[in-house]
Amino acid sequence: MAVKAVKHYHVSVRLACESLDISTSCYHYQAKLNSDNALIADWLLRLTQTHRRWGFGLFFLYLRNVKGFHWNHKQVYRIYRGLELNLRIKPKRRIRRDKPDTLSVSDSENQVWSMDFISDSLIDGRKLRTFNVVDDYNREGLVIDVDLSMPTMRVIRSLEQVIEWRGKPAAIRCDNGPEYISGELVNWANKHQITILYIQLGKPAQNAYVERFNRTARHEWLELHMFRSIEQAQELATNWLWIYNNERPNMAIGGGTT
Repeated sequence: MAVKAVKHYHVSVRLACESLDISTSCYHYQAKLNSDNALIADWLLRLTQTHRRWGFGLFFLYLRNVKGFHWNHKQVYRIYRGLELNLRIKPKRRIRRDKPDTLSVSDSENQVWSMDFISDSLIDGRKLRTFNVVDDYNREGLVIDVDLSMPTMRVIRSLEQVIEWRGKPAAIRCDNGPEYISGELVNWANKHQITILYIQLGKPAQNAYVERFNRTARHEWLELHMFRSIEQAQELATNWLWIYNNERPNMAIGGGTT
């Protein structure tokens, strides 16, 4: 209205502003584009290409905790929505279950490890298995070993390779699979004074740390690739595990990395 008064009635800016009860600074104000918006948009677009299964929460924590940017989450979310990068979330089915026993919380590294398998397949139809081990204390992924089969001796070999650089755990939590209840693994654990903590039959929630890791590995790695060979699968697993430990924000430890 002030601009129209100055243009059509040829009055001064001061008179137009006084008549309409606004300040002259308001009259002369011009919105300035925030240069950060372009940088935020560039980061979000690159991250969605690199980590297609991450949602806004992981993107924001990555930019804040890993890259050190101090942008407000509302500003980042506004640009995220404006770019239509929203990740479609499949609704959860409510299933009634018995309340599981409370998981013990580790006080330090190498106190308790958890281990489990994931099954998948190669392009030619052959089945593959991954042997996964995590440290319960900080949810660090210690190894993803990939092969067509994972007998007990292969499990022992993978554990020994981790122990060489990590040190041995006081205990290892696992289910009651045949590879874990075999005499070879029990004797190996007794020899190294490592306690094997078997969960109850039909209670996978008692091994929740590695089960949650398995879900993330399947969602962000296995489901995104078609594997031509075991070697390719192992290489992709090793690369993803490094990202999981060093770049991916972990909600279980406050959004930081392991």
